[in-house]
Parts: sequence; C-alpha cells; structure tokens
Amino acid sequence: QVQLVESGGGSVQAGGSLRLSCEASGYTVSSYCMGWFRQAPGKGREGVAAIYSSGRTSYADSVKGRFTISRDNVKNTLYLKMDSLKPEDTALYYCATNLLWQCTSGSWSLSSMYNFWGQGTQVTVSS
Repeated sequence: QVQLVESGGGSVQAGGSLRLSCEASGYTVSSYCMGWFRQAPGKGREGVAAIYSSGRTSYADSVKGRFTISRDNVKNTLYLKMDSLKPEDTALYYCATNLLWQCTSGSWSLSSMYNFWGQGTQVTVSS
C-alpha cells in the first residue's frame, strides 16, 4: 500500500528557509518519478519540482535557484529545501508519485500524471 506523508511546513518571514519532507512507504522512491506540487487559495495545483528515477531534476521557473529537490534512498524520503522564500510561495505543498510512468521534461508538472498524493503541509511566508 503506497503512502506519502509530508512534514516540515510552517510559518516563516520572507527570505527565510524551510525543508519539507515526504516519507514514502509501499514502494522505493528511487525507482519512480516524484514531484512536489503546491496549491494556493483560489488557484490550481502547480508543479514545483520533480526528481526522476535517473536523479535528474526539473523545476518551475518561479522557484528555480531557490528550491532544491532531493531524496534519501536509505530513508525512502523525498525532500524540498526552500530558500529565499517569498510571500507568493505561500501554499499547501503536496508530494506525489506515479508508479506507472517515468518523468519527462514535458509532463513532470502535470498533476493529472500522478496518482498517489500525500495529505499536504502548509507553508506560509509573511512579508
């Protein structure tokens, strides 16, 4: 049974940092594409970053250079290190995976391509 459990969210001031974690069970994180998404109030779900089974990473333009996605294969955990946070980064952050396909540069950010999701962790950035 696949389970994803996020943690690490919180409230920070602009310019601060947070590290989100996504503990996975029921499968091996290094074997499949995993992504981080976020959803702000009144907005659609946005792809933030993904890490492919090869280790390749992709980022949304809005977070490139500030966020870093990584995984720990021993702990079977996905991470999102967020630096230089901005108020517009405020959202509910989700991790997700799909056990049937591998990430591509053209599809990693599509939420419809993922079929397992965590419950989300809230990130609030104040100015």
